Amino acid sequence: MIGLVLLALALVATVWLGATGKLTLYIHPRYLVFTLVMAGVALAAVIAAFAVVRHRHRHEGEGRERYGIVGVTAVVIAGAVAIAMVVVPPATLTTGTAEQRELNSAAITGSGATLEEASSASDAAFASFTVLDWSSLLRQTSDPSFYSGKAVDVVGFVTADSEDPDRFYVSRFVVTCCAVDAQPIGVPVYLPGWDDQYAVGDWLRVTGGFASTPSGLALDADALEEVPEPDEPYLF
Repeated sequence: MIGLVLLALALVATVWLGATGKLTLYIHPRYLVFTLVMAGVALAAVIAAFAVVRHRHRHEGEGRERYGIVGVTAVVIAGAVAIAMVVVPPATLTTGTAEQRELNSAAITGSGATLEEASSASDAAFASFTVLDWSSLLRQTSDPSFYSGKAVDVVGFVTADSEDPDRFYVSRFVVTCCAVDAQPIGVPVYLPGWDDQYAVGDWLRVTGGFASTPSGLALDADALEEVPEPDEPYLF
């Protein structure tokens, strides 16, 4: 019975997060329908199981009492966790997580825009390119002529460049399956003294174009604007 209660709490929390649009902070959108359908099926099965086991006779005894105390404690803890998942807004992965994971890791190579797509893209298409797209292109080529005339308009959080104090990265997390496998990606921005204006973790909208800098190709910002964290902070 206790196991069914724990399972029911977890399933109800999952369905609630899906209904409120917050489940994407835990899993990739492509798995939403599957997850919610399976959670609904499992919840129906749990309700049926409750009906079957409620008639079972309870066994008295010291050992059973100890089990009951442990079981009730487990239910209370699980209930508190489930309520917290529903009531407390899920926290987005932070810059602390980004610092613990390799920026622009090879694990996400193949994601984002390709050179072929960018070579024939229109100005409108470039306007929709994300941090993921530009970081993908930077992995494929660092030829300044390729980026000449290509306008950049991206949103991300500030991550310090450990190799150049005059640069920072405008970064996002890319989720392949769930938040556990999220990988930080970023586009370098050249701005000496940036840390006097912005703090690590600040969300910015950066517009401009790429240019050669002392540390290599980086975004030369025409404008930087502090913005609130997006409703959908991850890229997929």
